[in-house]
Amino acid sequence: MTLLTPTKPIRSARPTGWVPFLLIAIVAIPAIAGSLRLVELAGGPLLLPANPRMTASPVPVFIHVLSAVPYAVLGAFQFSSGLRRRHPRWHRATGKLLVPLGLLVALSGLWMTLFYARQPGTGDLAYLLRLVFGSALAACIVLGVAAIRRVDVPTHQAWMTRAYAIALAAATQTVTLGVGPALFGPAALTKDLSLGLGWLVNLAVAEIIIHRYARAGVRTVVSVAGTP
Repeated sequence: MTLLTPTKPIRSARPTGWVPFLLIAIVAIPAIAGSLRLVELAGGPLLLPANPRMTASPVPVFIHVLSAVPYAVLGAFQFSSGLRRRHPRWHRATGKLLVPLGLLVALSGLWMTLFYARQPGTGDLAYLLRLVFGSALAACIVLGVAAIRRVDVPTHQAWMTRAYAIALAAATQTVTLGVGPALFGPAALTKDLSLGLGWLVNLAVAEIIIHRYARAGVRTVVSVAGTP
């Protein structure tokens, strides 16, 4: 019988990694646009095309942007395995903050979908997609919280990854909403499909990440179990 002797973990010289900074760079465009909209609604200069829907009822916009930006930035650092290992208390404290922020993003987005006038140039499909994915964002967060309370870390990570992917779709949609109408024309259905494509792309990437970590976890368990 061989006893497994604990060894001191090797600390990386770059504990944070590049993934959080890449995610922050991706979300920069919608974050800047949202911030400029808040400046306008707070009485500042008009820096973006006018949006009478938001001007008439600005409170949900403030809630949405002021929760979405910190959710995107802080959430990006939750993907750093180095930070999770070295600062578990920071990871847990940030996670407790991200839960209400994510729910505010979802609920304010649903409120705007239900009670704002339809966005010009979009159709019923866009309305339905916003309801579905706004509800899915809230559901993923709730399921992630339930999983960590059961101390089911892999399931918790999977649901929180999906939630972040849904929230980050605003960045992906800046690309899909530009490419889709440019290739297939500015019809409402094209815009609606381009909007949906942003969510689907992000969720596809999230599933790849989830399954990659799951396979890595299985390999680790097999390696430890097979140690002579």
